[in-house]
Amino acid sequence: MKPAMTTLPDDPFELFGRWFQEASASELNDPNAMSLATADAAGRPSVRIVLLKDVDPRGFTFYTNTLSRKGRELAANPHAHLNFHWKSLRRQVRIDGAVEPVTPAEADDYFAVRPRASQIGAWASIQSQPLGDRATLEGRVAEFTAKYEGGDVPRPPHWSGYRVVPSRIEFWQDRANRLHERYIFDRDGSGWVRSMQYP
Repeated sequence: MKPAMTTLPDDPFELFGRWFQEASASELNDPNAMSLATADAAGRPSVRIVLLKDVDPRGFTFYTNTLSRKGRELAANPHAHLNFHWKSLRRQVRIDGAVEPVTPAEADDYFAVRPRASQIGAWASIQSQPLGDRATLEGRVAEFTAKYEGGDVPRPPHWSGYRVVPSRIEFWQDRANRLHERYIFDRDGSGWVRSMQYP
Protein backbone atom coordinates (compact mmCIF):
# COMPACT_ATOMS: atom_id res chain seq x y z
CA MET A 1 0.00 0.00 0.00
CA LYS A 2 1.32 3.41 -0.93
CA PRO A 3 1.88 5.95 1.89
CA ALA A 4 -0.61 8.77 2.30
CA MET A 5 -0.10 11.78 0.06
CA THR A 6 1.06 14.01 2.89
CA THR A 7 3.15 16.33 0.73
CA LEU A 8 2.02 17.45 -2.69
CA PRO A 9 3.63 19.78 -5.22
CA ASP A 10 1.82 22.92 -6.31
CA ASP A 11 2.05 21.82 -9.95
CA PRO A 12 -0.13 18.80 -10.91
CA PHE A 13 2.17 18.00 -13.83
CA GLU A 14 4.99 17.39 -11.36
CA LEU A 15 2.84 14.93 -9.43
CA PHE A 16 1.64 13.29 -12.63
CA GLY A 17 5.25 12.84 -13.70
CA ARG A 18 6.07 11.05 -10.45
CA TRP A 19 3.04 8.78 -10.69
CA PHE A 20 3.62 8.03 -14.36
CA GLN A 21 7.22 7.08 -13.67
CA GLU A 22 6.09 4.70 -10.93
CA ALA A 23 3.36 3.27 -13.17
CA SER A 24 5.89 2.71 -15.95
CA ALA A 25 7.94 0.60 -13.55
CA SER A 26 5.02 -1.41 -12.15
CA GLU A 27 2.33 -1.83 -14.83
CA LEU A 28 2.65 -4.98 -16.92
CA ASN A 29 1.21 -3.48 -20.11
CA ASP A 30 0.75 0.04 -21.49
CA PRO A 31 1.12 2.35 -18.48
CA ASN A 32 0.30 5.13 -20.94
CA ALA A 33 -3.16 3.69 -21.68
CA MET A 34 -5.97 6.08 -20.81
CA SER A 35 -9.71 6.17 -21.27
CA LEU A 36 -10.81 9.01 -23.52
CA ALA A 37 -14.41 10.16 -23.15
CA THR A 38 -15.93 12.42 -25.80
CA ALA A 39 -19.46 13.51 -26.63
CA ASP A 40 -21.20 14.43 -29.85
CA ALA A 41 -23.00 17.72 -30.50
CA ALA A 42 -26.14 16.32 -28.83
CA GLY A 43 -24.22 15.35 -25.70
CA ARG A 44 -24.25 11.58 -26.29
CA PRO A 45 -21.01 10.22 -24.77
CA SER A 46 -18.61 7.55 -25.95
CA VAL A 47 -15.40 6.24 -24.41
CA ARG A 48 -12.44 4.18 -25.58
CA ILE A 49 -8.81 3.49 -24.65
CA VAL A 50 -6.07 5.49 -26.37
CA LEU A 51 -2.37 5.89 -25.64
CA LEU A 52 -0.75 8.97 -24.17
CA LYS A 53 2.12 9.96 -26.47
CA ASP A 54 3.29 13.19 -24.88
CA VAL A 55 2.69 15.24 -21.75
CA ASP A 56 4.04 18.67 -20.91
CA PRO A 57 2.67 21.77 -19.15
CA ARG A 58 0.45 22.42 -22.18
CA GLY A 59 -1.46 19.16 -21.71
CA PHE A 60 -1.85 15.49 -22.61
CA THR A 61 -1.42 14.43 -26.26
CA PHE A 62 -2.69 11.45 -28.24
CA TYR A 63 -2.86 10.69 -31.99
CA THR A 64 -5.61 9.24 -34.15
CA ASN A 65 -7.52 9.30 -37.40
CA THR A 66 -9.35 12.64 -37.37
CA LEU A 67 -12.22 11.15 -39.39
CA SER A 68 -12.87 8.49 -36.75
CA ARG A 69 -15.81 8.72 -34.36
CA LYS A 70 -13.66 10.40 -31.73
CA GLY A 71 -12.32 12.85 -34.31
CA ARG A 72 -15.80 13.76 -35.50
CA GLU A 73 -17.02 14.19 -31.94
CA LEU A 74 -14.08 16.39 -31.02
CA ALA A 75 -14.76 18.53 -34.08
CA ALA A 76 -18.35 19.04 -32.88
CA ASN A 77 -17.57 19.29 -29.17
CA PRO A 78 -13.89 20.02 -28.43
CA HIS A 79 -13.90 18.91 -24.79
CA ALA A 80 -12.84 15.59 -23.31
CA HIS A 81 -12.21 13.64 -20.14
CA LEU A 82 -9.21 11.34 -19.62
CA ASN A 83 -8.83 8.62 -17.02
CA PHE A 84 -5.68 6.71 -16.14
CA HIS A 85 -6.14 3.60 -13.99
CA TRP A 86 -2.97 1.99 -12.68
CA LYS A 87 -4.30 -1.11 -10.98
CA SER A 88 -0.95 -2.28 -9.61
CA LEU A 89 -0.61 1.02 -7.73
CA ARG A 90 -4.32 1.35 -6.89
CA ARG A 91 -4.33 4.82 -8.40
CA GLN A 92 -6.35 6.86 -10.85
CA VAL A 93 -5.84 10.22 -12.48
CA ARG A 94 -8.85 12.01 -14.00
CA ILE A 95 -8.40 14.97 -16.35
CA ASP A 96 -11.03 17.39 -17.66
CA GLY A 97 -10.27 19.93 -20.35
CA ALA A 98 -10.69 21.54 -23.69
CA VAL A 99 -9.13 19.84 -26.70
CA GLU A 100 -6.94 21.47 -29.34
CA PRO A 101 -5.21 20.00 -32.39
CA VAL A 102 -1.45 19.65 -32.35
CA THR A 103 0.48 21.53 -35.00
CA PRO A 104 1.18 19.85 -38.35
CA ALA A 105 4.87 19.85 -37.44
CA GLU A 106 4.18 17.97 -34.20
CA ALA A 107 2.05 15.43 -36.05
CA ASP A 108 4.73 15.00 -38.74
CA ASP A 109 7.45 14.48 -36.12
CA TYR A 110 5.51 11.81 -34.26
CA PHE A 111 4.30 10.03 -37.42
CA ALA A 112 7.90 9.81 -38.63
CA VAL A 113 8.98 7.74 -35.62
CA ARG A 114 6.06 5.28 -35.74
CA PRO A 115 6.84 1.75 -36.95
CA ARG A 116 6.47 1.51 -40.71
CA ALA A 117 3.65 -1.03 -40.40
CA SER A 118 1.72 1.42 -38.24
CA GLN A 119 2.31 4.17 -40.80
CA ILE A 120 0.88 1.92 -43.52
CA GLY A 121 -2.02 1.05 -41.25
CA ALA A 122 -2.90 4.72 -40.88
CA TRP A 123 -3.47 4.84 -44.65
CA ALA A 124 -5.17 1.44 -44.91
CA SER A 125 -7.72 1.78 -42.11
CA ILE A 126 -10.80 3.90 -42.75
CA GLN A 127 -11.31 4.08 -39.02
CA SER A 128 -14.84 3.71 -37.60
CA GLN A 129 -16.35 2.94 -41.02
CA PRO A 130 -18.08 -0.38 -41.86
CA LEU A 131 -15.79 -3.20 -43.04
CA GLY A 132 -17.21 -6.11 -45.01
CA ASP A 133 -14.46 -8.61 -44.23
CA ARG A 134 -10.89 -8.85 -42.99
CA ALA A 135 -9.61 -9.57 -46.49
CA THR A 136 -10.63 -6.08 -47.58
CA LEU A 137 -8.50 -4.49 -44.87
CA GLU A 138 -5.58 -6.77 -45.67
CA GLY A 139 -5.93 -5.85 -49.34
CA ARG A 140 -5.69 -2.16 -48.49
CA VAL A 141 -2.59 -2.85 -46.39
CA ALA A 142 -1.02 -4.60 -49.39
CA GLU A 143 -2.05 -1.72 -51.65
CA PHE A 144 -0.38 0.97 -49.55
CA THR A 145 2.62 -1.22 -48.79
CA ALA A 146 3.25 -1.47 -52.53
CA LYS A 147 2.53 2.22 -53.12
CA TYR A 148 5.19 3.39 -50.66
CA GLU A 149 7.72 0.61 -51.21
CA GLY A 150 11.25 1.94 -51.29
CA GLY A 151 10.39 5.35 -49.84
CA ASP A 152 9.15 7.14 -46.77
CA VAL A 153 5.50 6.85 -45.83
CA PRO A 154 3.98 10.36 -45.63
CA ARG A 155 1.53 11.28 -42.91
CA PRO A 156 -2.06 10.97 -44.14
CA PRO A 157 -3.94 14.29 -44.14
CA HIS A 158 -6.61 12.69 -41.91
CA TRP A 159 -4.15 11.53 -39.24
CA SER A 160 -3.03 13.91 -36.52
CA GLY A 161 -2.97 14.55 -32.80
CA TYR A 162 -5.03 16.22 -30.12
CA ARG A 163 -3.97 17.84 -26.89
CA VAL A 164 -6.26 17.84 -23.86
CA VAL A 165 -5.59 21.14 -22.09
CA PRO A 166 -6.65 20.45 -18.50
CA SER A 167 -8.84 22.72 -16.44
CA ARG A 168 -9.04 20.13 -13.64
CA ILE A 169 -6.85 17.18 -12.65
CA GLU A 170 -7.84 14.75 -9.90
CA PHE A 171 -5.42 12.32 -8.24
CA TRP A 172 -7.08 9.34 -6.55
CA GLN A 173 -5.28 6.94 -4.20
CA ASP A 174 -6.95 3.81 -2.85
CA ARG A 175 -7.21 3.54 0.93
CA ALA A 176 -8.61 0.96 3.34
CA ASN A 177 -12.34 0.85 4.04
CA ARG A 178 -13.08 2.93 0.94
CA LEU A 179 -11.66 6.01 2.67
CA HIS A 180 -9.71 6.97 -0.43
CA GLU A 181 -7.68 10.12 -0.96
CA ARG A 182 -8.84 12.55 -3.66
CA TYR A 183 -6.78 15.64 -4.46
CA ILE A 184 -8.08 18.16 -6.97
CA PHE A 185 -6.09 20.72 -8.94
CA ASP A 186 -8.24 23.40 -10.60
CA ARG A 187 -6.67 25.79 -13.06
CA ASP A 188 -6.69 29.39 -11.87
CA GLY A 189 -5.26 31.72 -14.49
CA SER A 190 -1.66 30.65 -15.02
CA GLY A 191 -1.58 28.61 -11.81
CA TRP A 192 -3.51 25.95 -9.91
CA VAL A 193 -5.68 25.78 -6.80
CA ARG A 194 -5.45 22.56 -4.80
CA SER A 195 -8.25 21.05 -2.71
CA MET A 196 -9.51 17.73 -1.36
CA GLN A 197 -12.78 15.87 -1.79
CA TYR A 198 -14.51 13.26 0.29
CA PRO A 199 -14.06 9.76 -1.16
